[in-house]
Amino acid sequence: MQWRVPLADVEMTDADIDAIAATYRSGWLSMGPRIADFEAAFAEYVGADHAIAVSSGTAGLHLQGLAAGLGPGDEVIVPSMTFVATVNAIRYTGATPVFADIVSPAEPWLSAAAADRALTPRTRAIAYVSYGGHAGTLGEIAELAAGRGLLLLHDAAHAVGARLGGRPLGGVGTAAAYSFFSNKNLALGEGGMVVTGDEALAARVRLLRSHGMTAVSWDRARGHASGYDVVELGFNHRLDEPRAALGLERLRRLDADTARRAALVARYRAALDGVVECCLPPARGSEPAHHLFTILVAHGADREAVRARIAEQRVQTSVHYPPAHRFAIYADSPAELPVTDEYASRTITLPLFAHMTEEQQDLVVSAVADAVGAPSAVA
Repeated sequence: MQWRVPLADVEMTDADIDAIAATYRSGWLSMGPRIADFEAAFAEYVGADHAIAVSSGTAGLHLQGLAAGLGPGDEVIVPSMTFVATVNAIRYTGATPVFADIVSPAEPWLSAAAADRALTPRTRAIAYVSYGGHAGTLGEIAELAAGRGLLLLHDAAHAVGARLGGRPLGGVGTAAAYSFFSNKNLALGEGGMVVTGDEALAARVRLLRSHGMTAVSWDRARGHASGYDVVELGFNHRLDEPRAALGLERLRRLDADTARRAALVARYRAALDGVVECCLPPARGSEPAHHLFTILVAHGADREAVRARIAEQRVQTSVHYPPAHRFAIYADSPAELPVTDEYASRTITLPLFAHMTEEQQDLVVSAVADAVGAPSAVA
């Protein structure tokens, strides 16, 4: 089907293409000067001391957990309302994910009270997810982690450009991992970034992302090393130069894109008032990245039938997310998460991207109103 309004869309400018082409013409495609420049610019943008570019957001989650020292015998509190990579990355380290419930169907981020109840003597960390690009309960979770002497590992995949109290979200906690997947606000196709204020943790992430080698090709090309040792069992989790060049270019206009997303979300809320229940209210003193915009169908409504009726108007929707504790791989989890289950059964994600037009948004609003049998606020 050719969507009239896709769920997400990437706009590539001439400047983007020129930056990528210049990288290919340079002849240096693996980790090199553009990686270093992108890391420095991103660290400055999110207010972190260290930023380490990696091959994906999942790689970032994996490496930050390993570098923080997670391992067998450790437990990590994590929401189920997240992409499964958040949970899998905990398992990669040998640690055990322990699911905790969300606040409410309108506020689908980790509940500090539920996280507190899930703590045991084996709890080593809390994995927080800035769902939809919102700070949510991050402040409360940070206080809980600090008060209990726990690591706070942040899945900031949705949150590039988000702030809380004027501070970028990536500066909160032990470390944060961002995603640059093709549907994200800073879209590179693939890629990610780990940010932290901990110098030792940053050094270990750098080591682990490239096979545990003490020097990489760019070091040797610049004459900074003539050989290398391998001191840990590392991975190939490196980003490449063309994506770093694209990241540098797109980072320059990220604030403008975020502002446009905010305007579209405000317009959605006004148009859908009285039509459906809108979710993701901004936390006090926060500036969301507005990665997702989600709504709830009425109690007892057939959510998939509503989505099918919206699709008849060639408007794409999605569900973020099937809850992780319901996947077969985590079927042995004893977690009972009634609020997560309710949200998962009622939520619909509507289209949202920075260059979305008001005409496209009006089509979405009309399609939603028709699907739920409510009058549309669009003239």
